[in-house]
Amino acid sequence: MSDYIQGIPLQSVSEKNSSLKSLDAGRKDLSGQLAMTVAEAASDRKAGDILVLRVADVSYLADYFVMMTGYSRVQVRAIAEAIEDKVDTEWQRRPLRVEGKAEGSWVLQDYGDVIVHIMMPKEREFYNLEAFWVHAERISVPEADEGGGKPT
Repeated sequence: MSDYIQGIPLQSVSEKNSSLKSLDAGRKDLSGQLAMTVAEAASDRKAGDILVLRVADVSYLADYFVMMTGYSRVQVRAIAEAIEDKVDTEWQRRPLRVEGKAEGSWVLQDYGDVIVHIMMPKEREFYNLEAFWVHAERISVPEADEGGGKPT
């Protein structure tokens, strides 16, 4: 058996594939760190029910979704601003696209590999994105304050 396929050494093909896999794994790890930065910024603004989903295995849209609840339109906007500021400061990245900030009931921030959803309780319950992405891996958020900011 030959070590070549149509003039291409087999060893270099496998080395190329393994280096691409390790590059992809490193990118996903960076995506996870970015998702945790987003979760920390949201927690600092008392977002409730912060959920980080690793959707890379079940979707081509992004590597991670970060979902959280804001309990007023003002808080939703404040969470969005805090996330943008922290990601810009620590990662020197701005969202590729932001939707819904003017209305303040559901803000979507698209960082490419991480997509952020900041929703009011009614919108979060109605759209129930967690149920749609039930096959995604749930990542624990160590500093998330369960129900933080929720009116008593």
